[in-house]
Amino acid sequence: MLVCDEAQWLSRECFEFWRHLWDDPRTDIAIVFVGGGDCYRVLKREPMLSSRVYVWQEFRRMTPGQVLQVIPVYHPVWADADSELLAYADAHAGHGNFRAWAKITAHVVTALDRLGRNRPDADVLQWVFGRLGGHDA
Repeated sequence: MLVCDEAQWLSRECFEFWRHLWDDPRTDIAIVFVGGGDCYRVLKREPMLSSRVYVWQEFRRMTPGQVLQVIPVYHPVWADADSELLAYADAHAGHGNFRAWAKITAHVVTALDRLGRNRPDADVLQWVFGRLGGHDA
């Protein structure tokens, strides 16, 4: 499997390379194109490539309710976290964005280790927020 992130920025020549790689009988690959808001439009205008797309999948931000369901099963560090703590983290840094939650989680794991704690709490989140640029502390 090959993953191409930020696919909306690729040139026509890049897409032709991906298409030829896909069509080569010596390859047996899956290609995942990931991108921002314009990705669908950019890929769709390349008919020789877009005709080979098996699934178009759009991901949207999680709702607050989805955050409370998904994040506790995403990583063990959140398994026993209070819903208020998850809501607080989402309001200040997660914003329903799974990529943001991955960063928060990585920092929480580091914070728990450095602070000698077992569970995230408001103090741990403040430590984390201080390391995430552009977010409320």
